[in-house]
Amino acid sequence: MRHWYRTSSGANPDLQALYMGSLTLTRMAEGGLYDQLGGGFARYSVDGAWMIPHFEKMLYDNAQLLCEYSRAHLATGEALFAKISHETADWALRDMHSPEGGFYSSLDADSQGHEGKFYVWTQSEVRALLSAQEYAAFSPRFGLDRAANFEGEWHLHTFASIDDIAALLKESAATVSARIDSARAKLLQARNLRVWPARDEKILTAWNALMIKGLAIASRVLQRPDLAAAAGAAVDFVHHHLWRDGRLLATYKDGRAHLPAYLDDYAFLADALLELLQTRWRGSDLIFARQLAEVLLGQFEDADGGGFFFTAKDHEKLIHRSKTFADESVPSGNGVAASVLCRLGYLLGELPYLDAAERILKAAWRGIQDYPQAHMSLVNALEDFLSAMQILVIRGEESSARQWATDLGALYAPTRMIFAIPNDAELPPALAAKRANPAATVAYLCTGMTCSAPLADLQEILRALKLRVT
Repeated sequence: MRHWYRTSSGANPDLQALYMGSLTLTRMAEGGLYDQLGGGFARYSVDGAWMIPHFEKMLYDNAQLLCEYSRAHLATGEALFAKISHETADWALRDMHSPEGGFYSSLDADSQGHEGKFYVWTQSEVRALLSAQEYAAFSPRFGLDRAANFEGEWHLHTFASIDDIAALLKESAATVSARIDSARAKLLQARNLRVWPARDEKILTAWNALMIKGLAIASRVLQRPDLAAAAGAAVDFVHHHLWRDGRLLATYKDGRAHLPAYLDDYAFLADALLELLQTRWRGSDLIFARQLAEVLLGQFEDADGGGFFFTAKDHEKLIHRSKTFADESVPSGNGVAASVLCRLGYLLGELPYLDAAERILKAAWRGIQDYPQAHMSLVNALEDFLSAMQILVIRGEESSARQWATDLGALYAPTRMIFAIPNDAELPPALAAKRANPAATVAYLCTGMTCSAPLADLQEILRALKLRVT
């Protein structure tokens, strides 16, 4: 999707790239990977049709997919992507949110000793819970009119479109959709009374950071302040329970935080704070992000070879102090760190951060060149670095500045950051130089280290961004 965006203003936009990304997300949302009743994604599928999952749900998968579905909705306007974003966020808040504000780690695949038992249905169970009209719409939609697909029972997978079912039943699409939504709500209510899978109630710093980022992005795209509030509460939880004496801890459970944090914890959390600052400004979050960046540079950097080790200098002695660049089930800590340092460097005018980002990219260069598909977080960081990111800093009365940011952030722009900063905010020098005008909202458009004069009109800003003025 970033590649498509990069080509979208030219004569030959790569629509195939947009189609590839959109189709993949659509098939994931329609398939058995996705919980068609409760929202959220299982860990992976076990068949080529993406019909039957390994039923375990992981916080880190859902956090990353919340980011991607929200961004995909911004890029395409597809209602399905907004729906999946809403439901995945709702799942996280409903089923994975601790009373203290953090997020738990996972839900097991098994309940009562059987994998998937919590999620699957018999036809008789569904018929007993739904009206005849609801069942007539729900059954073809999710395959209950077909052979059982999981050990003699049915795991829900989308088979028929709303329009096709409407034609079959000679009803309007709106009527069919309403009946399916009603059926889903009834089945979810009944499912909630079953014996639940076990929940791993560890609260991990890195995985919480991924969810904070996902909630921040979804809050902006979906215009849901409750998601920003949940993200902020999770930051406060981490800061209160997992930040001690200027250092992070990695894990928390049952009132006890322990284990020195790793590269991913610092990099992912700084990344999440930059996203949350674009959703709502809070000066303490910028201070926290800078503190995390300083620990990265002071404790994790390989001064000789470039890049960051996975463990800090003062970590317990290990046989091997690893330094990896490839993405796995979560992005590479080095890739995320490179992007964070690049963006913080441009935002704050801090050349040491940009220099450190460049050192990471140089250290990882062989892998990026030879195996780009395994180093996508670093490829994205490389784009951030080479494009000298666009940063739009809006100063004004809080509600007015936020409205400008909402209006200007309504288009997908992966290499642009937008910050709405209230007039009374206390700021570091580079941001304080973007002076507020007490009488009006103003914006500064920066590309790399070069910033515009204050722009006082939305149409003027759109022209500066080279967007179509309507």
